Amino acid sequence: LPAHRDPELFSKDLHFDEVPVRIYLPREPPAGKRRGVIFFHGGCGIFGSISKELEEKIYSSTSQTMSVITAALVPGRYGLSPEHKYPAQTLDCLTATLHFLKAAENYGVDPERVIICGDSVGGTFATSICQELVSRRDTPKIRAQVLIYPFLQALDFSLPSYQQNAFIPFLSRERTVHFILKYLQKDCSLKEAVLAGSHVPQSTTLKYRKWINPDLIPETFKVGYTPPLPTSFLPQVHEETKELFKTRISPLLAGDAVVCCLPDTCIITCEHDVLRDDGLLYKKRLEDNQVKVIWHHMREGFH
Repeated sequence: LPAHRDPELFSKDLHFDEVPVRIYLPREPPAGKRRGVIFFHGGCGIFGSISKELEEKIYSSTSQTMSVITAALVPGRYGLSPEHKYPAQTLDCLTATLHFLKAAENYGVDPERVIICGDSVGGTFATSICQELVSRRDTPKIRAQVLIYPFLQALDFSLPSYQQNAFIPFLSRERTVHFILKYLQKDCSLKEAVLAGSHVPQSTTLKYRKWINPDLIPETFKVGYTPPLPTSFLPQVHEETKELFKTRISPLLAGDAVVCCLPDTCIITCEHDVLRDDGLLYKKRLEDNQVKVIWHHMREGFH
């Protein structure tokens, strides 16, 4: 695709505390303080970095359109696995976010009107960062989070959306777990056990059933769903994949004391996407905790 350049926009490559970013700003001086968006790209944490060429061909049009609307957009370029070991990606995103919140006025941005946005694993990072910032008192509050088909839990890979879209390109059920293990630099031979749920102790399943449960998915999304057969718990697999139970990988596991303090949220889900139900479950959690949610569902969309 040819690169698209908007003559009304200015872009510049910068570093926010050593994290590379690209900032888009309208060339026309603002009448007042701008709104701002911090954007984290997808790619399973192992590819899809917003290099100059990739950004211009894939993300640039979206970024520039959003810049016109929001006045300032900052795509972050977090380090990728395996060169940058987990959780370096989340930490890079957090570092860039904190820097921008503290320096927002240098770019004509109102620090009280900053949105964090991300797609796919970028949505995971955005979710995780908003959760981590809940307890911070040294930075302005995030105004809103925009989560575009985010990955939010690694406990249940048999939810209705995983069954219905198991073989849908680009992100099949098998490939999802493969990418997660690659991202965490784990042995991919664990894939079948994780897909079967053998990494989850029964006590953990029971503990989080109130949040991760097919019964919480609206019936209209459960056509053809079959409850999976029970599987044996494999302690050695659990030991190798403990990171899957951390909120940086599975933000759906965050406690209500955190979730109730999250900012206004926009969640975008796609019908033909294994991650659809993650978004639906998080939507319910936020609403149950009185967080304002706007939900857009793309009935013909896929990941």
